[in-house]
Formats: sequence, structure tokens, C-alpha cells
Amino acid sequence: MLELIKKRTSNSKNDILSGLTVALALVPEAVAFSFVAGVDPLVGLYAAFMVGLITSLLGGRPGMISGATGALAVVMVSLVSEGNNLGVYGENLGLYYLFVTVILMGIFQILAGLFKLGKFVRLIPHPVMMGFVNGLAIVIFISQLGMFKTLEQGEVVWMQGASLWIMISLVGLTMLIMFGLPIISKKLPEALIAILVVSAIVIFGDLNIATVGSFISDGGGEGLKGGLPQFQWAIFEKIVFDFKTLRFIFPYALILAAIGLIESLMTLNLIDELTDSRGNSNKECIAQGTANIVTGFFGGMGGCAMIGQSIINIKGGGRGRLSGIVAALALLGFILFASSLIEQVPIAALVGVMFMVVIGTFSWSSFRIINKIPLTDLFVLILVSTLTVIFDLAIAVIAGVILSALVFSWENAKRIRARKRIKSNGTKVYEIWGPLFFGSIAEFNNKFDVRNDPKSIEIDFVESRICDHSAIESIFNLVVKYNNESKSILLKHLSKDCKLLLYKSSPLFKDIIIEAVDDPRYYLAGDPEAFPKSLGEYSL
Repeated sequence: MLELIKKRTSNSKNDILSGLTVALALVPEAVAFSFVAGVDPLVGLYAAFMVGLITSLLGGRPGMISGATGALAVVMVSLVSEGNNLGVYGENLGLYYLFVTVILMGIFQILAGLFKLGKFVRLIPHPVMMGFVNGLAIVIFISQLGMFKTLEQGEVVWMQGASLWIMISLVGLTMLIMFGLPIISKKLPEALIAILVVSAIVIFGDLNIATVGSFISDGGGEGLKGGLPQFQWAIFEKIVFDFKTLRFIFPYALILAAIGLIESLMTLNLIDELTDSRGNSNKECIAQGTANIVTGFFGGMGGCAMIGQSIINIKGGGRGRLSGIVAALALLGFILFASSLIEQVPIAALVGVMFMVVIGTFSWSSFRIINKIPLTDLFVLILVSTLTVIFDLAIAVIAGVILSALVFSWENAKRIRARKRIKSNGTKVYEIWGPLFFGSIAEFNNKFDVRNDPKSIEIDFVESRICDHSAIESIFNLVVKYNNESKSILLKHLSKDCKLLLYKSSPLFKDIIIEAVDDPRYYLAGDPEAFPKSLGEYSL
């Protein structure tokens, strides 16, 4: 019992320290994504707080961090812009259309969870997963390069001279601390200590370098200081809920819901691998949807799982729900009480943390396996990485899954085989090997010589399966061709489900399917429970 209490206390300490580190890293990300979406920084910060808190409490993956993300923000840009154009100048209708869209997005995500669509994330092949991880690492890296720019005479330019070298030195110091501290002691939260050390150097050294506060003011924001999120009654005053509004927000909500779920579920899978545990994908869908509905009503821009912050949390020892709850509440605390302190944190420290996240996120093993995996898998990996960088996560993953499915179908289409033999009574037997589906029916049809075959034909399916309607139609047409030639045809060794498919499709199959079976192979491939005692002498 004492060991259990000690272990839980240790985990709680790790969760709390890791949650505080994540909260610090959430601030610039949420602010930056708010600017990307074209909304006030507080809209992004409120989203990070509410989505993070609700998913930590209700989600299917303890230790995973959610908040405002860039993948969603890039879609929201045009939504907010088009929404503003629907009202008069200065009315700011785009913001309220954003809130309504986020609510509808949440409804879609809850429906996905209720209909148990989260399980389909299992259909995502490993090359797609690796491509997603690598692409997202590159996106995070590129997003941090913008921090090496500064505002001069109203124009954004790259840093030069001393300011650039100071920035590089502080980023490097942050990364060095995070790399070296675990070698000395793994009990210390390296990211949090690195941020505190670099912040102290900047504050006490009076270095003129960008901080969270200057970052917000350069972006046009007024600062982090704010109150508790307020229910947005203005939604019902500003937005007319009619078919025109639904037609406008529906496609955006659908795209945002898809991107949010794909990023969340793939991050869940990644955290599963890192922690050697398993989350609940359908539960996570419902939690993400609930969080987005709430954040939409309370003035947030919505969100989903954040791979960078999730990895910071896991690497920092955060494994339980407490880490995400602490991160969300600490973020709210920063907004309410400690905005002036957080605004003094140098951007360089946070960039260093994110660069270490990039190093930890990127699947470096993908270089090692280049010559060890099929070329098609390598192409899918590179394609998904590239599309993630150029477009967005949803397009990349969907394209990768479709391409992988087509490759799989093509490879299986070539595996259909037919072994032919003649029985002593003159009956010709076609023994079919391989799956029979839309991709293989052309090869299947080419195996038969209807005109020159003898009067009696048997097709043996003991090593084959009928998979879809194309296969059923192909078999039906083949039977009709043999009947037109006045030749008898029988089908045998069909599995129970295959027979049901054929019986449902046409009464013609009632007379040509052989039900009596005397081959033990059939019971192994078809219905093992139906294995008859009379065949017990066969060795299995």
C-alpha cells in the first residue's frame, strides 16, 4: 500500500510539473494561432483552456494535451474573412460565425464518437502514420522560424546582427539544458527548468529580445490580461439561424471536424506507442466534440489534440489526467493573475522547447528503413509528409490512406489463381486461390474457357473468399455463360457468409451450390465449429 501511495504521489508531482511546462508552451502557440485565424489572442487562449480542461477530464487518452491548433486555424482564416464580408464594416460578424461553426463542428465529432467511427483510425497504415509525424514535425519547425523575424518600421524582416546571435544562443542554451539535464537527473522537469533559466538570464541581464508580451503587442493584441470566459449571448443576436447560414458554415464545420478528429486520433495513437498503453478513440471523439461545443458558446476558437505539447507532457513525465487539468488551469491562472510575469518569458526559450519537440517528434528511423520497405510504402510516407506541409493534415492522411488502399487492392488483385484438374468422371475442377473482389474479377474471368470446357464443371472456393458485389456479379455471369452452353456448373467449399451473399443475390445459386462437404480444409477456412465428427480421422 505504501508503495502504491508513493508511486501515485510521484506521478502526481510529475503531472503537476509537466502541466506547468505545457501551460507555458501553450501561451505563444495559442496567441500565434489566433493571429493566423484573424481573431483576438484571448479567443485562442480561452479555447486552449476550455478544450484542454474538458478533454483532460473526459477524453480517452490521459496525458494528451488539446488546445487551439494551427491545422484548424488555417481553415478558419477564410471562414472569419467571409463571415466579416456578410455583415457591415466593423460589425465583426466573422467571429460569431466562427463560434457557431465550432459548435456545429463539435456536434459532428460527438456523432462520430457515438457511431464509433473512431475505430477506423486503425485503418491508417504505418507509412501514413510516419508521414504524418514527419510532416507535422516539419510544420512545427517552420512555424518556429517565424520567431526569428522582427518588426522594423512597420515591416516584418529577418533578425540580423547581435539580436540574431542572442536569439540563436538562447535557443541553443534552452536545447542544451533540455538535452543535458536528463543525463544528470531524470526527475527534474527539463523543459520548465530550461524556460526558467533562460528567462532569468534575459530579465536580470536586461537583454533586448522578444518576449511573449512583445510578441502579442507586435501582432496587434492588447496583452494576456482577461477575465473568465463569458457565455456569448451575442451569437443569438448577431447570427440568423436559417438555411443560408447553415449552407455557409456546414462545409467549414465538416472540414474542421475531420481535421480535428484525424489529428486527435493520430496523436492518441502516437501517445499510445510512447507510453505502451491504449486509449479509447471513440471516447476521445465525444470529448473533443463536447469541448468544442462548450468553447464555441463561451467565445473560443475551438481546438483539437496538440502533438507538440502532448509530447512535451509525456517526455516531462505527465501520464495522467492531472497533467492536462493542471496545464489548462495554469493557463487560466496566467490569463487572470500572472499575465505580467508570463509576458516576460523570452520567445527564444519557447522556441528552444519546440525545437526539441521537433527532434523528438520526427521519426528518424524512416531514414534507416528507406531501403528496407516497399517502394510504394516509401512513396506514401514521403507523399503524406509533403502534403502535410503544403496543405493540411486531413488532405495528407486521406490521400495516404486512399493510395495505400489502392496499392493493397492492386497487389491482391494479382494474387487470384486457378488450379485446373480433370476428375476420373470427366468433370473439370477449377480450384480458386486468393480473394475475389472488384480488383481481381478480370483475372478470375480469364481463368475459364467456357466454350472448350467439358459438359460438367466444378469451381472449388476452399482457398478463396467472395468479398463484394463485383465478385457476386462475376460468378453469376459465369454461371449464365455455362448454362447458355448447356453445361452444368457446381460451386463447392463456399464459406457460410459467402453462401449467404450468393443466396440473397439470386435463386439461381440454390441449385448449384454444394452443401454437403467432405473436406476438412473447408472447416478450417470456413466454419471450424461445424467440423463433423465423421471426419475426425483426418489429421488437422
